[in-house]
Amino acid sequence: MANCLVCNNQFEPFISFGKQPIANGFLSEKDFKNEYFFEMKVGHCSACNMVQLLEQPKREQMFNENYAFFSSTSTYMEKHFKAFAENIKDTYLKSEDPFIVEMGSNDGIMLQNFKDWGIRHLGVEPSANVAKVAMSKGINSIVEFFDEEVSQKIVAEHGKADAFLTANVMCHIPYIHSIAKGIKNLLSEKGILAFEDPYMGEIMEKASYDQIYDEHVFFFSALSVQRLFEMHNMELIDVQPQITHGGSMRYILAHKGAYTVSDNVSKIIEKEKSLGIDNPKKYLELKKRIEKSRDDLIALLKQLKSEGKTIVGYGATSKSTTILNYCQVGTGLIDFISDTTPIKQGKFTPGMHIPVKKYEEFQKNHPDYALLFAWNHKNEILDKEGDFKGKWITHVPDVHVFGLEN
Repeated sequence: MANCLVCNNQFEPFISFGKQPIANGFLSEKDFKNEYFFEMKVGHCSACNMVQLLEQPKREQMFNENYAFFSSTSTYMEKHFKAFAENIKDTYLKSEDPFIVEMGSNDGIMLQNFKDWGIRHLGVEPSANVAKVAMSKGINSIVEFFDEEVSQKIVAEHGKADAFLTANVMCHIPYIHSIAKGIKNLLSEKGILAFEDPYMGEIMEKASYDQIYDEHVFFFSALSVQRLFEMHNMELIDVQPQITHGGSMRYILAHKGAYTVSDNVSKIIEKEKSLGIDNPKKYLELKKRIEKSRDDLIALLKQLKSEGKTIVGYGATSKSTTILNYCQVGTGLIDFISDTTPIKQGKFTPGMHIPVKKYEEFQKNHPDYALLFAWNHKNEILDKEGDFKGKWITHVPDVHVFGLEN
């Protein structure tokens, strides 16, 4: 039993993923002994419809100077964030001297656009190593965890914001009411909040359980976002489905009464109710589908290994940490994982300690099978790997093998 982080209602978990490490905590051999683990349980609050982790590591364990994710390593994400920025600029920035704040601005992949357009901006990024990259590009940034107190400092120094943006960050933060109060305080009269995160509706439809890992304390839906921000006299004025991260949703919110609410909101809420986002029984069905996915993946990998096949992981993602540890897949089933991120290369995956090698290792000696951990970038990867003669394995929406012709 736990208390909901949004409404304090008591609820039970519907699934446990067992002992999980820090998802992005790629480590050296000397660190194996003291590696941190926690039991990762997930529940649905029937009072406010928020799906959430029951326990989460401390934020400093997950986001620090060694944080191993740089947004700009993906060409697709660069294009995505440019389109996101353009949409906000064209639709909502009506003042003569607009000011934009982004929470979790990473290496400046989105704010770069506002900088290029000469628009005042500020990134609030807690991981010093990625913030440093943004600053080196001339993007105004501070190394802080955003909350109500930080919002007051920003208003005192820069004035109110016309837009508060964040992508794949809001779902990380358990003290969500302090964030909401900070945003409410920071926004001008017609200011908007636009954020996007992995979408619970997509997880429900695809059983994409690898979206669940330590950083993601919340799994949002329009129903839960609407309820959360109603508590702060803000309203959901639009929703925009996104294909990023295997299925995300962008939520646009504003002070209550500041804008006309789009028909998209009622349409998506109707769809969510048909999916069962508000139905506890649907989460028990999801649990069974996740367990089947786990069992099918283990069986396939064991069968291929028994046939003497070579298997390599493609993309040392945070998502892969959940799969590897939940399915207990180690070096007996996967030789290594190929990744293009220098900070991860030469290290080992959290928990299962599979070596992470340079992408060139994959290129020069193609395996028989590549387990596509970065399945949400499938099209981008298949275009890049046109000369790969092996087969691909994925687990979304079910465990299956495919070649480039698929």
